[in-house]
Amino acid sequence: MTTIVVAMGENNEIGSNNRLLWHLPTDLKHFKELTSGHPIIMGRKTYESIGKPLPNRTNIVVSRKKDWFEEGILIVGSIKEALKFAKKIDEKVFVIGGGNIYEQTIDLVDRLEVTVVKANLEADTFFPKIDEKTWVKVNEVCHEKDEKNPYDFCFQTFERKL
Repeated sequence: MTTIVVAMGENNEIGSNNRLLWHLPTDLKHFKELTSGHPIIMGRKTYESIGKPLPNRTNIVVSRKKDWFEEGILIVGSIKEALKFAKKIDEKVFVIGGGNIYEQTIDLVDRLEVTVVKANLEADTFFPKIDEKTWVKVNEVCHEKDEKNPYDFCFQTFERKL
């Protein structure tokens, strides 16, 4: 099972200047619970924005840069290669961004774990449109903003229609 994990605003915005648009501790905890113990696939820019390998996960980074190296991660040249390595490690694989990686994988994955943030923020990176002909929402849990989470948000799970 390959799953995309993404947090996006109401207009599919996911980032600006290689940064997330919000800080939602409840969403970060949800992300950690989903991905811990499993391989995660991300692009180089996403990895650089995080700044270090995420613990308790095999970090697989897709990069076209030939001379780029970082300690503690697996660097591959393509999505296909990333998926091949990840599936050898575990049947549960998570794709965590960024925009270009999401565009390349949305037609390859089985599930979407989407956090929809009730916000409309300036962005330069967006998540592809979730096509209702392809995806069905199977679960939704919403949270109201509080002292730690500055926006209302909903966790939504989509599965690929057969």
